[in-house]
Amino acid sequence: MPLPAGSGDRYAGYAVLDVRFASGDVLALRRFPVASIGIGYTSVWHRAADGEWTLFADVPRTLGCARYFGDLFAHAVVAPIRIDWRGPRSLVVEVQSGQILKWRLDLTSSAATTVFNAAAGCLPTASKVLDVALKLGGLRLTDHLPDGMRLRALPEAVWAVNASRARLRCRDLGGLRSDVGIPGRRIELWRPRRSLFAAGALVIDTP
Repeated sequence: MPLPAGSGDRYAGYAVLDVRFASGDVLALRRFPVASIGIGYTSVWHRAADGEWTLFADVPRTLGCARYFGDLFAHAVVAPIRIDWRGPRSLVVEVQSGQILKWRLDLTSSAATTVFNAAAGCLPTASKVLDVALKLGGLRLTDHLPDGMRLRALPEAVWAVNASRARLRCRDLGGLRSDVGIPGRRIELWRPRRSLFAAGALVIDTP
């Protein structure tokens, strides 16, 4: 997958955005085999139920996510990470050969992802409309980080996470979290937000 043209730190690959588990834990994945600043990398983000973040990456701090988000993480661990695709929409992520983490994900299409994938070739013209539609799935196309950096996602295709299961250091995180409705509300107008798998590029502009 080629890098986008232009300035800034540029990455190409795919990501899985904030998968929430029944245990209260959250996992996310970044796989960028091509990068403008050096070698590509893979990282897994983990947020414990108490809110503490840990970053697992297969590259040193200066070459991966910690380069930009280091202050977010209470712990940063450098370890080998393997991604095994079991099919076109099923993958297993292992950190330290599964000794630290073994995480399976199954992907599917949704109404929002179908609309996005059909219109992705029209970006950036359609980006504002698609950004609004995909906020229900947790994907923003543009964002600003606290230190002034500007992050731009350039997805070419997205899918919804349909099922997931993970074991972290011998602890089963359970399946996908099922958010309960607001007490007293008899009708739920919106489905719970679904996590997304996005393939494409990422650009980070520093001040």
